[in-house]
Amino acid sequence: MYIADQWKDFEVIDTGDGDKLERWGNYILRRPDPQIIWPIQHEDEQWRKADAHYHRSSSGGGQWRIRNKQMPERWTISYGDLRFHIKPTNFKHTGLFPEQAANWSWMMDKIRSANRPIRVLNLFAYSGGATVACAAAGAEVCHVDAAKGMVQWAKENAELSGLENAPIRYITDDVFKFVQREQRRGRQYDAIIMDPPSYGRGPKGETWKLEENLFPFLQTCMTIMSDNPLFLLINSYTTGLSPTVLQHLLTMSMGNKYGGQINCGEIGLPITRSGLALPCGILGRWESN
Repeated sequence: MYIADQWKDFEVIDTGDGDKLERWGNYILRRPDPQIIWPIQHEDEQWRKADAHYHRSSSGGGQWRIRNKQMPERWTISYGDLRFHIKPTNFKHTGLFPEQAANWSWMMDKIRSANRPIRVLNLFAYSGGATVACAAAGAEVCHVDAAKGMVQWAKENAELSGLENAPIRYITDDVFKFVQREQRRGRQYDAIIMDPPSYGRGPKGETWKLEENLFPFLQTCMTIMSDNPLFLLINSYTTGLSPTVLQHLLTMSMGNKYGGQINCGEIGLPITRSGLALPCGILGRWESN
């Protein structure tokens, strides 16, 4: 498992009974996680008096119950020199997936050690954690997400990190159509990052099913890779998808064309009280030799 264990402004304090207790900067949040099927070992005051607690509804969705009325609507946390706005959203998320710091560090090392200009394409780019990391390492980045609000959030995160003048291109668009247009334009990238959804619908009713569409999409993305690619990263939070599946997909695509190295596995976060690791999805990395 790839563990994001270098955080100072974030920690998973404890887990149990379907919930995780997290510290985001100065605030404690209690959020559900369906993988946590073990009991809470000791439900103390931190559990009972979290600043905010997300309660799931039996009819679907849920809502935050704010205990600490002094908690701001949003606040900032840091990971090294990178800074991010945190805001509890209606869907239990906070605008950042802290386990991805394991990937940020890896990508930053790859970019810095390349000793050449690197152009990165970040697809399904959300609030820009990977965009900020790659830009901070010196890469030119194209950030693509279909949600206008998330693209704006990414811009704000870049500004927080002192990257307002970095060569970042922000695109609000359907990811699949954007990749096809880049192919027609002949534009190429040295590195591609993607976090595809399990299921989705396009603006004209097009359907996306990861198990059916991921490999063809990966092949399309390969057509806009440069002749000397640096890396390709796939993140997935799709329940039941095995890291071995990503290993096979990358072997049959990037591996067959470019050789290189492929590493796949779970990604997770350390749990302070138990010393265990909380699984948070899977990743597949292809990198050049």
